[in-house]
Amino acid sequence: MAQIVRSLEFDILFGALRPRERLVEDALMARFSAKRHAVRQALVKLEHMGIVVRTPNRGASVRDFTTEEVEDLAEVRETLHSRAVQRMPLPAPPELVATLTAIQEQHDRAVAARDPRRIDDANEAFHRTMFEACGNKILSDAIAHYAYLSRAMRLYPLVDSKLLETLRHEHWAMIDALTRGDRRELARLIRGHIQHSKNLYLRVRGGLSRWLRAHSPSARSS
Repeated sequence: MAQIVRSLEFDILFGALRPRERLVEDALMARFSAKRHAVRQALVKLEHMGIVVRTPNRGASVRDFTTEEVEDLAEVRETLHSRAVQRMPLPAPPELVATLTAIQEQHDRAVAARDPRRIDDANEAFHRTMFEACGNKILSDAIAHYAYLSRAMRLYPLVDSKLLETLRHEHWAMIDALTRGDRRELARLIRGHIQHSKNLYLRVRGGLSRWLRAHSPSARSS
């Protein structure tokens, strides 16, 4: 069951399965050579993770965040991140800079290898380490919580090579701002960093909505 969850999670998070796409139990049973109960348990787990929705008599599908939900999540995350930046001791301690540098070097290697799982792991470690430096565990835990809620939209840039390079360079710019003690620049970078994945998700979602309208029964009959 765990392998089904992990495979479907990455298919969803990296865009192989799109918002509103149905997850048919029979097809999943064939794909994973699994029993129906294992597939259903996996779908329940994915629902609890917030990236799948299950509807009575209609089955499961990939969660589709509304435009309002996407904007609201981004607003909350920006507020929390900005507060964390205000609390960070700057210039950052050399130990923190060294740790972030080592993590970002791992991130660079993962990007060069185009390995989405390693990119995701390094990206999570980078942001977790940076925001824990605010010295407020409740605040850093809240940041981690909302980062988790937004995973379905945050990982879309990992399949866009140009945007991935932008995010990678922004990580290095954050390290530089931390080292120099430039709080204003760090806040600017972090606010902008959130917008990339939000905008990409909304573009993907908008394209899907247009496709669905074009292929709806009413459109075909007109």
